[in-house]
Amino acid sequence: MNGQKEKKGCSMGRSPLVKELLDWFKTLLLAVIIVMLLHYFVFNLSTVKGHSMQPTLEEKEWLFVNKAVYLFGSPERGNIVIVEDPEHELKSNEYLVKRVIGIPGDQIEIRNKRLYLNGERLVEPYTDLAIEDEDYGPYTVEPGAYFIMGDNRHAGASRDSRSFGTVSGNNIKGRADFILWPPTQMKSI
Repeated sequence: MNGQKEKKGCSMGRSPLVKELLDWFKTLLLAVIIVMLLHYFVFNLSTVKGHSMQPTLEEKEWLFVNKAVYLFGSPERGNIVIVEDPEHELKSNEYLVKRVIGIPGDQIEIRNKRLYLNGERLVEPYTDLAIEDEDYGPYTVEPGAYFIMGDNRHAGASRDSRSFGTVSGNNIKGRADFILWPPTQMKSI
């Protein structure tokens, strides 16, 4: 009988441990599901690759990308956005970081190294360079599309709407709101 009591005691000792482990597993699983849903619908982190957004963004900076903002609204001129690369349609994980220059109905033109929006020269405080590439346009942005450019205006420095055309609003995945890394560059953009 003592042997039976010991056996019962051992199984009772394991039961709270197993229960505790199951509770931890359920909590961890719920946390992973919540994070995945937030990552898919609300936000994600993106790393800047290349120099097309200099001087605003530098290579290897981490950006906080707000995905929810475009679930209920549309990109606006000046927003820095994360866009599926239209020239790499077969690779679904290729993204670009660019600035929205023109929204549907806007007329875009580049002449004499300056950018014009709806016939007026666009003041661009985020870049310190004249456009070194060739003249472009005038081009009217079609409904549901956006004209995007990199802030780096050196010749050939940015692959953007001047080379591949406008991008559909469906291809814009979110708005970059903050630089999170490195800590010395942390700021709202």
